[in-house]
Parts: sequence; C-alpha cells; structure tokens
Amino acid sequence: MTTGPHARVLVLDDDAFILSLLGQMLARLDYKDVTTFTRGVDAVNALKRDTEAFDLILCDLQMPEMDGVEFVRHLVASHYTGALVLVSGEDSRILEAAESLAKAHSLQVLGTLRKPPDPGALAAVLARLGPKASAATGTYQIQYSRSDLQQALLARGFVSHYQPKIDIITGDLTGVECLVRWQNPHEGLLLPGRFLPSIEAHGLMDSLTEMVITMAMQDARRWRHDGLDISVAVNVSMSSLTNLAFPEFIADTARALEMPLNRLILEVTETQLMQNVVAAYEILTRLRLKRVGLAIDDFGVGHSSLAKLRDLPFNELKIDRGFVHGAWRNESLAVFLKASIGLARQLGISTVAEGVEDQDDWTFLRATACDQVQGWFIAKAMPAGELGAWAFAWKERFGALSGSLS
Repeated sequence: MTTGPHARVLVLDDDAFILSLLGQMLARLDYKDVTTFTRGVDAVNALKRDTEAFDLILCDLQMPEMDGVEFVRHLVASHYTGALVLVSGEDSRILEAAESLAKAHSLQVLGTLRKPPDPGALAAVLARLGPKASAATGTYQIQYSRSDLQQALLARGFVSHYQPKIDIITGDLTGVECLVRWQNPHEGLLLPGRFLPSIEAHGLMDSLTEMVITMAMQDARRWRHDGLDISVAVNVSMSSLTNLAFPEFIADTARALEMPLNRLILEVTETQLMQNVVAAYEILTRLRLKRVGLAIDDFGVGHSSLAKLRDLPFNELKIDRGFVHGAWRNESLAVFLKASIGLARQLGISTVAEGVEDQDDWTFLRATACDQVQGWFIAKAMPAGELGAWAFAWKERFGALSGSLS
C-alpha cells in the first residue's frame, strides 16, 4: 500500500462543498492523487473495476441512496485493503458505532472526523497512515520462517523494552511493562506485530515467553541493586496458561534470580481468556498462591469482563487505551472509564489506565480514582539501561506538572 502524500485517495460525500473543502485540505497536505464521488454506487463501481485503486478512503456516513454504513459493507465484500477515515456531522455515538463496525470487519480505520472537518484533525488522522495491519489483531501476516526465529532465540536477538507505570497522585514510579522487540539483523528493531504471528504459527510462543520473563527478572534485579524496587509486568499467552509446568518455571526462575514473586505481574488479555478459560483457572490460581500478580489486560475489549473479574484471581485491571485517550472530551468514554475504576475499587483491584497520550488525558485521570497510568505522555518504552536516568528526570517533570495543576 502506498503511504504518505503519494497515497491514492478516494473521497465520498454527497455535499459538494465538503468535497471541495476536503480536496483543498488534502492538497495543502501535498496529497495530489485525489478522486471524489458524490454517490456511493459510483465509488463502489470504481472499486469493482480495481480493488487496489485506492490506498485511502474518506467516507461520509449520512448520504442518500447508499449511506456510509452500507458503503463499508461493500468495502468488506470487495476485500478492500487500504485505510478508511469516517466523516460525519452525526451524533458522536453514531460515529463511534460506525467506527467499531468497520474495525469489527477488520478494516484499517485511521480515525473519524467531525463536520465541518478541521485541517489539524485531518493531518493528525492521516499521520497514522502506514502499512496494512489487521484491525482486529493489530498484527501483520506471517512472514518469518521457523529457522529464522529459532536462530533469533538462540542468538538472543529478542530484547526487552520497558514502559513506566506511574502513581497518578504521587508521581512515583511503581513498575514497568515489559514489551518485547526483535533486533533483526536485516530490518532493524521490529515491534511485536511484525513477528508474533510467525512466532505463534511456528509453535515458539512458550520459548519466547520464557526468554522474556527471564530477561525481565534479570533487569529487575539490576534495578533493585540500583535502588529501584519496582514491579515488572510481562504479557503471557494462553499457551503458557495451559502449561501445567508454567508456575514451577516462574518460581524456579525467580528463586535463581532472587526475584520477589510479588514484584512480578503477568498480564493476560480478555480475548485470550475467552479461548480456554477453564484450562487457565488452575494455572492462574496457582500463580496467585505463589504471590505472583495477575493483571487482566485491555479491559473492555473482550466480552465477559465482569465474569472474569468475579471468577478469576486478578489483582490488577488495565483499562484499554481505547477507553482512556480522549475520555476528557468524550462523555461515553468517560462514563466507561469511571465505571471501570469504580468497579475495580469495590472489588479491591488496583487499576492502570493505558494510553495516556497528552496532558489533557493526564489532567483528566488525575481527577479520577485511578491508581496508576502509562502512556506516551509519560514515556515510551525504553531499554532497561535507560530507566534509571529517566526516573530521575521524571521526578523533576512531575514536580512541574503538579505545580501547573495547583
């Protein structure tokens, strides 16, 4: 897919003024290859002639003859692989529902724009235009061989980066989330979406998980020696949670590396638990008996959240960034966020809000009862060796932030 200003753009809107306005905005952003339609049927026919004719589509929702939701159905039927931006003057709840529907169909939705469109908002949305990934999983297609991945495991080509978790009130560094990267000798540093599908397809997830947990414990030991006694959280797959030997691996590794088990947190997503919740009960309960922390990740994305909180021994709830970023300006997100925090508090479960991306997010979360936050506003994931210097600099920054809020 062509990205950036060289992308081939289709704009669909029955309002000629809006079409002209969007065309001018795109031209100012140096997008030169722009095709416009006022009728959905004409746009559909253009896609039928060539399903790969466009890299990006901006589509209105409220149109006669064929509305935007119906047009999205045609995009799915034509196997459209480009990106999509939804544009509308309708109620925000309708816009959010249409966006969720498109994502459920695995379309790559860059975002939504309110009418009349704002040039800055359009530029921000288009900045997300990149290689096609599955909207449902956020992953790329399988593209690495088993031998490539085994060699990377043997050569310790996978490395851990860490994103800080902060107490929203005190500003204290409470822990980090471990995020695996692949230092590929040919392609550079790769994010998980590039290689995890291949890891899973070749049955190597257990090997990678054990390597990452071991690296995280080793880094945590070095931090403790440097005066940073913090928790470290690692994502685990259902493969690990159905492995009866997994709790013993955790305990044995922690003993060898002098890692207090109450400083280790294992994160499990809701969608993973839906796959085989019965098999996970025993493993999760045994891990909690060993005082390992358990976090339910991406809360709100799955389908049985309340049941999981009721039946499984989680002691931390991580609220998905989709319900955090922008909640200060979106009443629906704010209601969900506050309800999740309140529910967790009543159950005695600590909360972590993911996706704190700007100062507005930070200020809004400070006014809630959320315990911890993480996101790019605080810090991006970093190599283990950079955490100490970052923590020192964060203390000064937090002092300035607190002063600006008082």
